[in-house]
Amino acid sequence: MLTRLLRSHLVRPYRKMLIVLVILQALQAGAQLVLPAVNARIIDNGVLTGNTSYILKMGTLMVAIAAGQMLFAGAAVWVSSRSAMGFGRDVRSDLFHRVTAFSQREVNSFGAPSLINRITNDVQQVQILAVMTCTMAITAPLTAIGGIFMAMREDLGLSSLLLVSLPVLVVILMVMVSKMVPSFRLMQERIDGVNRVLREQIVGMRVVRAFVREPEETARFEVENAKLTATSLKTGRLMALLFPIVMIVVNCSSVAVIWFGAGRIQAGSMTIGAMIAFISYFTIILMSIMMATFVVMLAPRAAVSAERIVEILDTEPSVVVADEPVTEVHGSGTLELRNVTFGYPGAEAPVLNDVSFTSSPGKITAIIGSTGSGKTTLVNLVPRLVDVTGGAVLVDGVDVRELEPDALWDRVGLVPQKPYLFTGTVASNLRYGAPDATDEEMWAALKVAQAADFVEAMGGLEAPIAQGGSNVSGGQRQRLSIARALVRKPEIYLFDDSFSALDLATDARLRAALVPWTVGATVVVVAQRVSTIINADQILVLEDGETVGLGTHAELLKTCPTYAEIVASQTKQQEAAA
Repeated sequence: MLTRLLRSHLVRPYRKMLIVLVILQALQAGAQLVLPAVNARIIDNGVLTGNTSYILKMGTLMVAIAAGQMLFAGAAVWVSSRSAMGFGRDVRSDLFHRVTAFSQREVNSFGAPSLINRITNDVQQVQILAVMTCTMAITAPLTAIGGIFMAMREDLGLSSLLLVSLPVLVVILMVMVSKMVPSFRLMQERIDGVNRVLREQIVGMRVVRAFVREPEETARFEVENAKLTATSLKTGRLMALLFPIVMIVVNCSSVAVIWFGAGRIQAGSMTIGAMIAFISYFTIILMSIMMATFVVMLAPRAAVSAERIVEILDTEPSVVVADEPVTEVHGSGTLELRNVTFGYPGAEAPVLNDVSFTSSPGKITAIIGSTGSGKTTLVNLVPRLVDVTGGAVLVDGVDVRELEPDALWDRVGLVPQKPYLFTGTVASNLRYGAPDATDEEMWAALKVAQAADFVEAMGGLEAPIAQGGSNVSGGQRQRLSIARALVRKPEIYLFDDSFSALDLATDARLRAALVPWTVGATVVVVAQRVSTIINADQILVLEDGETVGLGTHAELLKTCPTYAEIVASQTKQQEAAA
């Protein structure tokens, strides 16, 4: 997976830059390998013979070579950084577009904390490896191979030490990596767990405090944190053990070179300059192995992160665009559900089963039923947040699966069950539904949504809105969410239990103001209170995902026991409250 990700997002898009990088790294490695040979000549032909002019001439050459090495190294770092940063940007972009194309089914399958962690932490791990690969992994083999050649050129007999030290290092690296991969995979899962718990606790802080569950939530976080800590310590110990082992091999090899090299110098088989050059080459070779070791230390975790990234990229959204989508629909927003069935993967029974109704422009269709009867799922089928598993949802006679997504979404205004506001201002949130909306249009929508008064008190359209709308109450968030849909003026309005946080008086005023605003549009209202939908043109009653009644309020009181029971229970509650 790691190789595939690097090949598709680094090698192919940045092929020319990588070719330039290899050339620069080769020039840098060549300059680095020449310096010990020049130094050996200075020692043998200049220092030992007292030839000052030779020392100055070769010293000047060494300075020029060193300057060239610095120039090539700087250029290589610049090119590698550009390539690696571009790689990270491209991967994050692809992940973002893939995740935003997911339906609710895929989002629920992966979980929001895991998706966030994969787009941020996992990409960062692979990006760090890409940087190290471009800077060290390319240089290491070039200097290692060149160092072996130059070392053999200096003394072939002493080069046999490489046949012992190099295989030992390779075996050590392979064993350590095989032990680190499972630990890194588990560590990424532990990070997901900590993020999930922390996210739940931050979002649900009010509930935690309301039920005085701080000690239990603290204990739950400590459990997840302890798991992550234990896994991190285990992988940290492996990584900490790797470097000292490599250093032991390097230092023992250096001692062996000096030991056997001294004997060859005494026997006259080797000069002092050649001995110093050989030690330099031997150190370069082993340092190249150490550079590779740094990359190897990062590779296991990056490999696990790459698997998690590719898993997202390989997951096809269940809501897909038709091969030849319909871009234009002739009609004014007629909505029809024809024998609709929907079930989640692995579920024993479908959430919705054979539901059918038609809602025409200028008419209000209400949906009511007990909790878990499938009301919200039904509403989510219209804008294709999820797709039906049976039957069809049609807008003006066209199956929504055949419609071009933008053409569908332009015709639909959804007010979700859980209203969400974005960081910004009141105006920026309202214009989320209609970017070109004027101030007059926004104020008109706010008045219909019964939100104009508190928006004026906040400071007007430019009043700040915190993340998620945390600086306004639940009822205010709900009314601003309604205004956001109203300012868009779509052909189909979907209100998913959007009046639950409103008091009865505000609810009544809002519904009365909606009638002239939505005239000529198709309106679907999901509600829990009968008073909210009593005047609807038709009411759909759901029970366990099936239709048990369809008609007006008066008709259902006579023909639908489930609806009559709901009305009776709410009437008793109102009488008790009175």
